[in-house]
Amino acid sequence: MTYNAPVKDMMFDLEHLAGLGTIAQLPGFEDATPDTAQAVLEECARFNRDVIAPLNQEGDRNPGEWHDGAVTTAPGFREAFRQFAEAGWQGLQHPAEFGGQGLPKTIAAACGEMLNSASLSFALCPLLSDGAIEALLTAGSADQKQRYVPKMLSGQWTGTMNLTEPQAGSDLAMVRTRAMPQEDGSYRIFGQKIFITYGEHDMAENIVHLVLARLPDAPAGVKGISLFVVPKILPDGRRNDVWCASIEHKLGIKASPTAVLVYGDGKGAVGEGAIGELVGEPNRGLEYMFIMMNAARYAVGMQGVAVAERAYQKAAGYARDRVQSRPVDGSSAGAAAIVHHPDVRRMLMTMRSLTEGARALALVAAGLHDVGRAHPDAHQRQAHEAAYEFLVPIVKGFSTEMSIEVASLGVQVHGGMGYIEETGAAQYYRDARILTIYEGTTAIQANDLVGRKTVRDGGALALEFAQRVQRVEARLEAEGSAQALAIAAQLAAAREAYAQVVRFVASNGKADPNAAYAASVPYLMLAGTLLAGWQLAQSWLATADLPATEAEFARAKRATAAFYCAHVLPRCGALRDAAVAGADSVMALPADAF
Repeated sequence: MTYNAPVKDMMFDLEHLAGLGTIAQLPGFEDATPDTAQAVLEECARFNRDVIAPLNQEGDRNPGEWHDGAVTTAPGFREAFRQFAEAGWQGLQHPAEFGGQGLPKTIAAACGEMLNSASLSFALCPLLSDGAIEALLTAGSADQKQRYVPKMLSGQWTGTMNLTEPQAGSDLAMVRTRAMPQEDGSYRIFGQKIFITYGEHDMAENIVHLVLARLPDAPAGVKGISLFVVPKILPDGRRNDVWCASIEHKLGIKASPTAVLVYGDGKGAVGEGAIGELVGEPNRGLEYMFIMMNAARYAVGMQGVAVAERAYQKAAGYARDRVQSRPVDGSSAGAAAIVHHPDVRRMLMTMRSLTEGARALALVAAGLHDVGRAHPDAHQRQAHEAAYEFLVPIVKGFSTEMSIEVASLGVQVHGGMGYIEETGAAQYYRDARILTIYEGTTAIQANDLVGRKTVRDGGALALEFAQRVQRVEARLEAEGSAQALAIAAQLAAAREAYAQVVRFVASNGKADPNAAYAASVPYLMLAGTLLAGWQLAQSWLATADLPATEAEFARAKRATAAFYCAHVLPRCGALRDAAVAGADSVMALPADAF
């Protein structure tokens, strides 16, 4: 089965939920009209259907190889990346002055979903390049921007993010990689980095590594980390002293080479120590790297939506074709396609509604970012960017956890055939499993939501989102139909549960941090569940504006929103109870009891 991008659903979200029409009126985004977005999304859908999607299963079965420090990528990846680069997809949301197209994040996010649905393993290379580009554009010198960014946007070069070390996973205070100053102003980098996505490959001429390391006089902890740019090939053509010692053998995303990189082994043409240059100011590396990480965290949230969409399409296609058992309502004299069975419908609707809700929330977040970047009024920029920053850990954490549930249901819809690799359903389940781990686990996203996004302002911004939900409830009540009133009541109950948890977390963040952080993941999942439902409720209302020719699409959107509010929103009450009443039991046993 191939992949067909849900362009109509994406365009609906962009126009009716994310505010694309308003974004297109902002300085710099004047060309990003709905017509432009439609054309870009349709071409992106064609490219990913015809070029990238056919590589997905083959890449999983034959993921490429490492030999003597070099990586040969999966069959077809190198040529597909050449086509991807030549078509300009890498530069979609980056500045035109460096060779990008300067389109808003909203359009780029929808295109990113398509690329990740087509092949998660392939999409990881552009994803990491995007993060490296963002970091250089923010913290790099004018010279660094001119030397690196255009070639990364063209696809001649790709980028990586080098944080993790064997002893330093989530705790970057333990980074030991060293950067030794040289008389010419450069630095020699020594150390080992692990889990480096596309740290070595054959798809581009050069790889630009952004590396966290410590200067000799750096203070201890995270305040002593600096950021360095270390190209695999130096400007004069010499091979730098950074080498791929091995690649990992993984549960999923098998065609994405995950490298162990060694800096300073003396194997390059430059002598011992990889030559790098400082990005920005000394000891501010973690601050700069967070620019990459924030971009990557949002992108990983979109990966969750993407894998869920692909798993849903696969399961729905199988359910339409697989004939098994008579329908319980007697509508067929003999066996019928399993899509006629109520529980299969329940699973498919759960998959569909979770995916559409997470997509809508993510695209709304992208819209907030676009306004926060381009609005002429400073107050508006600040308010919209703060709202976007609040949503990033929710988009990342909720969408990726959701993707595992959806991919697992996809296997279940297939029954025993889903457990057989040849059908392809299992790959989405395996691929989805990494999404809640890399670029910060769900717990790290939840800790961010608690500490930086809720406790810091006493829950003020979190409760502002509750007010936004309440305004949609009022619109539903004004609409007055039985279904609108039911959705409003379900939304209100979920909102009240959310507000209770926000107040619990805000009041306990300093007074009883164990209680607040024990509630963190239930809080994040409650927030994601509510806010996705908020957007689906808005979509229910927005269908009233669609022309009569879109009646079938409108009917499907309304049915999906109603299902979500009836079947998924009630989870919020249980999550509230776990967060508020169950916090003490989390820490009840002493550590040595485990």
